[in-house]
Amino acid sequence: MIQDVARAQRLVVKVGSSLVTNDGRGLDEAAIGEWCRQMAALVRSGCEIIMVSSGAIAEGMKRLGWMVRPHEIHKLQAAAAVGQMGLAQMYETLLRQNGMGSAQVLLTHADLADRERYLNARATLLTLLRLSVVPVINENDTVVNDEIKFGDNDTLGALVANLVEADALIILTDQQGLFDADPRHNANAQLVQQARAGDAALEAMAGGAGSSLGRGGMISKVLAAKRAAGSGARTVIAYGREPDVLLRLHQGEPIGTRLMATTPKQQARKQWIADHLQLRGAVTVDAGAVGKLQADGCSLLPIGMTGVDGDFSRGDVIAICGPDGQEIARGLANYASAEARLICRKPSSAFESLLGYAAEHEMVHRDNLVLRRGLSGIAA
Repeated sequence: MIQDVARAQRLVVKVGSSLVTNDGRGLDEAAIGEWCRQMAALVRSGCEIIMVSSGAIAEGMKRLGWMVRPHEIHKLQAAAAVGQMGLAQMYETLLRQNGMGSAQVLLTHADLADRERYLNARATLLTLLRLSVVPVINENDTVVNDEIKFGDNDTLGALVANLVEADALIILTDQQGLFDADPRHNANAQLVQQARAGDAALEAMAGGAGSSLGRGGMISKVLAAKRAAGSGARTVIAYGREPDVLLRLHQGEPIGTRLMATTPKQQARKQWIADHLQLRGAVTVDAGAVGKLQADGCSLLPIGMTGVDGDFSRGDVIAICGPDGQEIARGLANYASAEARLICRKPSSAFESLLGYAAEHEMVHRDNLVLRRGLSGIAA
């Protein structure tokens, strides 16, 4: 078991409001510049980095001259709209100075609850990562209300880790990590250096709320680690102003609190597919496709499909059946059933003329496919 984020290739880094805005005094250019420098170095070494950054409301409050966080939703949304401008500009400027491109991505809970929007967000983020662009993500506070909010950016960080199947979630905070008691009130409190994400005892240790600037506290970070572990991502909670914290974590230095996932990333995803009982449809493939799937571990290409059954949408779990009708695999469909019928037996070069747009080459990507021999146990 990897005990830290060493060798992790895809990282989600989350920073809180108190760090980003220097406890509400305005965007901390020096601190943000340090994180951008470290992220750029990691990208150049082959990592993929997504930044989830709080700070829009706090920066907006500062620009508007508000000393106390308002309670009215429309005032919070106004502050977010004002602050988001400065936040995006800061990351763009500082990442560009380090030779990196940036992209602003604003998400709501509805984006990740809706299947189509979820897949679109995932495809956009993965494309940005392939282009070595650092996506800077925040909740779209200007359009959401309390019923559809993530609640805090720790939760958003975990959901983004799930969305892109990150290896690790790094939560940078104004604390050294998780302690077994509140260090502000107990001089004997000990830092929890490593534990299992989802351990109920961690929630009792985590205590209550954090600063007045943000909505989260240590409890939200513990719960975020539990959520991230569902897709096999491990979490580190560390002090954001520790020198070279991201670089040192990636080199294997034991900083902060490490909360480990018990299920490897790829196994977690494929086990979810294997256990998915509600199949929305099926595709039948020829003998050649069967061989490529079973022997070579390839993706399923539409040219190898001979038929499409059922009414399913993009992102649904479907069965893959051989010429005899027996299920040989299942996976996540990249195309809805109506589209699948159009591209059945067709090469990828024909997709744009048939569908009106160019999308994935595969009907089911190999990362989203589990063979029949894996359906009753460990996913293949």
